[in-house]
Amino acid sequence: MKTGIVSLMAVLLGLIGGAVLMAVTGHNPFTGYLYLFQGGLKNAERIGNTLATATPLILTGLSVAFAFRTGLFNIGAAGQMLFGGFCATAVGLSWDLPRAILLIAMVLAGLLGGALWALIPGVLKARFNVHEVVSTIMMNWIAYWTIYYAVPAYFKGEFLETESRNLADSATLKVPFLTDLFGGSYINLGLFLAVIVVILVAFIINRTTLGYELKAVGFNRHAAEYAGIAVSRNIIVSMLVSGGIAGLAGVTQYAGNAVNIQIGILPTQGFDGIAVALLGANTPVGVLAAAIFFGLLYSGRGFMNAMTDIPPEIADTIIAIIIYFAAASILIERFTRALIRRRAQSGRKGE
Repeated sequence: MKTGIVSLMAVLLGLIGGAVLMAVTGHNPFTGYLYLFQGGLKNAERIGNTLATATPLILTGLSVAFAFRTGLFNIGAAGQMLFGGFCATAVGLSWDLPRAILLIAMVLAGLLGGALWALIPGVLKARFNVHEVVSTIMMNWIAYWTIYYAVPAYFKGEFLETESRNLADSATLKVPFLTDLFGGSYINLGLFLAVIVVILVAFIINRTTLGYELKAVGFNRHAAEYAGIAVSRNIIVSMLVSGGIAGLAGVTQYAGNAVNIQIGILPTQGFDGIAVALLGANTPVGVLAAAIFFGLLYSGRGFMNAMTDIPPEIADTIIAIIIYFAAASILIERFTRALIRRRAQSGRKGE
């Protein structure tokens, strides 16, 4: 059974679960969903905001999915995103360059910052078999406290110590033609960057020797080593690529959707990327679709709450239910196969 069908079933079951929850709490599910989807799709501005919300989720989802495909569970996308975004912000605030060159430098800084933050867990896994879940969680909090100190010390905002100075327009991914096209939304060039990364990741995984080796290591590390594949090197490369993609998510968030970086906040997009990867079945195209769907739910929940008094937490619950069913995709697949088999057997008996 194709994974796309399983993901669609997870979404459907999640929406049904959300409808039941709305009904139990005394709200009309049809009205709730009407305003939820209107909140993300009603006009050009809301569509733009949905896409902007989805942009960092595309990249963190790809980050987690890339590591999953190679047998690694990178739960450190939040820290890698935060540190990558900080590196990009530091470049944007410190360098005075023509806009095109400055943006390229910021993207590279975010990429390298995220990759650097994933390097340590990669080396620990490859050399000492330290579980990447433990090391990446620790790196999340090291990133949190590093930015907590560095922003007030070196890039303190004009009025608040809890955030950096605002980036100049020339150091952001926002461009007037996109803003105008989508009715004043905060959509930006980060969306194009995310789509490019989707294409590159799909090419690497499916069309290159490196992708083949990474998948081989993910399927069976010992068999890959027996076949002559450099397992330790591929683990490190996988974490570097995964961390670099998460770092790009930080660029799109802090230099695209926002204009500064705040302390005391570990970006939730890093953890939401795990859900996006699960729902997208760890495929680049699936991650793209799942991230846009999550962006729609996140963008529409406020409108749903304003129009119906349905708590926005309902939307979060719907997402949680979808994640649950996506994680239980094997059970869904087995159940569906059993139904198909029973129908086939019943048809034979009828003949």
